[in-house]
Amino acid sequence: MQVILLEDIANLGVLGEQVNVKSGFGRNFLIPQNKAVAATSENVEKFEERRAELQKTADEKLAAAKVRATGVEALEVVLTTKAGDEGKLFGSITVRDIVEAAEAKGVTLEKVEVKMPDGPIRELGDFEISIHLHSEVDVILKVKVEAEEG
Repeated sequence: MQVILLEDIANLGVLGEQVNVKSGFGRNFLIPQNKAVAATSENVEKFEERRAELQKTADEKLAAAKVRATGVEALEVVLTTKAGDEGKLFGSITVRDIVEAAEAKGVTLEKVEVKMPDGPIRELGDFEISIHLHSEVDVILKVKVEAEEG
């Protein structure tokens, strides 16, 4: 299925590019999410008329992501939880915990932006969590996990 991308998509293409994707990916994800339109001759003409508007919107999203990135980079989140004598947590620190702690400090994050490829945190210490704000903007959030007193 040929589609025209309406925004930059990692590992696929950039705004305005015509790419060939699997039909299910196009019909079930790209088109309903307004990330692409089918590459018909009519849609190509409409896209060319709207190209400047879409590029401006994409540039605004990138600028907003860069502004958010400076706030995330300056932030250090400290989470306190129950832990055993060996530094193992009773439970774990998940994406939701990190998002809530960041929001408590005044930085808004979405769960899908927080990338934890190794899974939840299950021990005490300092961690660097990757935050994916935009296809071109990735930052590191410093998370410190401490044991509760008592």
